[in-house]
Amino acid sequence: MPTSRSDSPLAGAIDPFLAFIRIECGLAANTVLAYRRDARDLVHFLAARPRANWHAVTARDLADHLASLKQEKDHSASTVTRHLATIKVFFRWLLSTGKLEHNPADFLERPTRWKRLPGLLSPRQVKRLLEAPAPDSATDDRVRAALHLRDRALLELLYACGLRASEAASLSLKDYHQTLAVVMVTGKGNKQRLVPIGKPAQRAVEDYLTGARPSLLREGGRDNGALLLSRTGRPLERVAVWQLVRKAGAAAGLVAEGKRVHPHVLRHSFATHLLAGGADLRVVQELLGHADIATTQVYTHVDSSRLRDVQRRYHPRERAGSKT
Repeated sequence: MPTSRSDSPLAGAIDPFLAFIRIECGLAANTVLAYRRDARDLVHFLAARPRANWHAVTARDLADHLASLKQEKDHSASTVTRHLATIKVFFRWLLSTGKLEHNPADFLERPTRWKRLPGLLSPRQVKRLLEAPAPDSATDDRVRAALHLRDRALLELLYACGLRASEAASLSLKDYHQTLAVVMVTGKGNKQRLVPIGKPAQRAVEDYLTGARPSLLREGGRDNGALLLSRTGRPLERVAVWQLVRKAGAAAGLVAEGKRVHPHVLRHSFATHLLAGGADLRVVQELLGHADIATTQVYTHVDSSRLRDVQRRYHPRERAGSKT
């Protein structure tokens, strides 16, 4: 009878590993949760083999596990890539702590990513989305007006700064610098970056801070310094950010048109529109908080029209041909 996940002799390594990446590496809470899920999935797969200890795990075991994620669970390439990243970090830790003599994860290759381009909205569709939030008729006038201003501020921030949902939810009052017109964003791995905020988004945030946040705070009482508050005066959670963006997408009619509207779509649109306007790829990488520029390069494939225009304008043969 196969060993269960909890009874597997391999399972005991998971908690010390999670403590290591949380304390020593300083990874964000959401990243630690993802690593825990991935590590448990791996242990569950290996328990069916079964493997008595980590020394018995082979590169073939790990490759078979990744293949099963795609073939049996129908995970996307990006999800399989995340599992691979977890495995590589996990097995480097196992090697460093003496639980392995050789690292079988070194033989694993990264699967191809971004075969499917990220969804995005056109500038006109983004404009419709930003203007979509409407007061909720289920609450009194004061709270309705406050929530309307908050939702406008949230959407403007997501698009103006290319924020992840978790980054928007974790913004505090001290992260917003009105005079400098920037926000201090804490991204993955608790890495911080300064992102400029445009005038439309700044006006929306100022309107929210003066006309909405005090009203929402009165609903909850204690002020813990979060920038965006829920209707009860508590910090807005990441899940709520997703729900509010989807709600605005439906109100704007974008969902009815078949568009998938969520915070990452606004992030994708932010990057694509910057590149289409002539922004440097390295600058966009910095604004998005990407550690690897290869992650940012996907957006160069989204707007191929700009690449064709650059080629026509700057290639010597194209310039010579235009003069004849």
